[in-house]
Amino acid sequence: QVQLVESGGGLVQPGGSLRLSCVASGSIFTINEMGWYRQASGKQRELVARIVSGGSTNYADSVKGRFTISRDVAKHTAYLQMNMLKPEDTAVYYCHADVSGWQGGTLKRVDYWGKGTLVTVSS
Repeated sequence: QVQLVESGGGLVQPGGSLRLSCVASGSIFTINEMGWYRQASGKQRELVARIVSGGSTNYADSVKGRFTISRDVAKHTAYLQMNMLKPEDTAVYYCHADVSGWQGGTLKRVDYWGKGTLVTVSS
């Protein structure tokens, strides 16, 4: 099993910055992809940004130019640097990881989710 723990959320004023971190631990052979999703009150969960093992990244149009995803492969950690935050960025941010790990002698690929961290952008 793999656990994902997010940190870095909080209250910030419009135009401010926050940096989220997500650390993966447990039975990890390799992490194929890590990403950040968010869910605002009354809305569906949506992709914010993701980074694959080769380093390629994808961003939601709404955050391009403001958010940057990165990862430390050795530390099994992903980061989301969020700049120029807007009230509409307010949401619970969830870390996701696509992990290959040994289970019962078999290499299996499984999706994992963190519990989420709240980001509130308000004056």
